Amino acid sequence: METLQDKINRMVDANFNRAREGLRVVEDIARFVLDDKKITEKIKHLRSEIGEIEKRFSTIDYRDTEKDVGVELTSEIETKRGNILDIFTANIKRIQESLRVLEEAFKTIDNKISERFKTMRYEAYTLEKEIHIILKGKT
Repeated sequence: METLQDKINRMVDANFNRAREGLRVVEDIARFVLDDKKITEKIKHLRSEIGEIEKRFSTIDYRDTEKDVGVELTSEIETKRGNILDIFTANIKRIQESLRVLEEAFKTIDNKISERFKTMRYEAYTLEKEIHIILKGKT
């Protein structure tokens, strides 16, 4: 029987994936669209740090996509992107939201890690502004 902590671990697993996926998209925008090594390195570092935390708190055993009630849910806004700024915005928001979920969930697991996710979330806010300004000038 799945315990409440098992369910929290499923939530954590989903948000590790969500955060890393969003970071990969944003990293590739910084790398290939902006050609900005400094920003690319910042994003790569965040993605790697999340990966290192994920290794310490392996949650893949709790993954259950077959029974996940949200797998097939989608909104119209998720299927449309008008330009690179839209792609960036959707993914940076995905990162920030995932980091917030991880921050909250880790309050039940490890408070120090929870605080690190909070710091990463604020780093993502700073990156959002920095990249948004550059992309807005390109579109």
